[in-house]
Amino acid sequence: MVAPIHRLKKIKKHKKTFTRFQSDQFKRVAPSWRQPHGIDSRIRRKFRGNKPLPGIGYGTDKKTRFLLPNGFRKFLVTNDKDLEVLLMHNRVYCAELAHNLSARSRKRLVERATQLGVRVTNANARVRTEEKK
Repeated sequence: MVAPIHRLKKIKKHKKTFTRFQSDQFKRVAPSWRQPHGIDSRIRRKFRGNKPLPGIGYGTDKKTRFLLPNGFRKFLVTNDKDLEVLLMHNRVYCAELAHNLSARSRKRLVERATQLGVRVTNANARVRTEEKK
């Protein structure tokens, strides 16, 4: 199996998810983040002691952005040509087979990926195994 060139540790600047203002007080207000817009909103005006607003400073480091836990970056594969592109970059990118591929073409692409030495994240998807009688 191919190993990534660099195993970098992702640095999280803010681990807790940002929740919507007053989502803990009302059932009708969903917790998914929405920017506050009110003219008197103390959250929008960033008063001390209130929830933090998401900002550009919480962004992921460029070196570790889009990095998967296995150390690779994801590359969507729909045909053989896409796999050939990964031949030179098989230590940085791993292939992910598109959701709309048939089982036959998936099997063909997984075999080709092993020949090229490319890691496939969802290689076992839609693979049927025969049961013993």
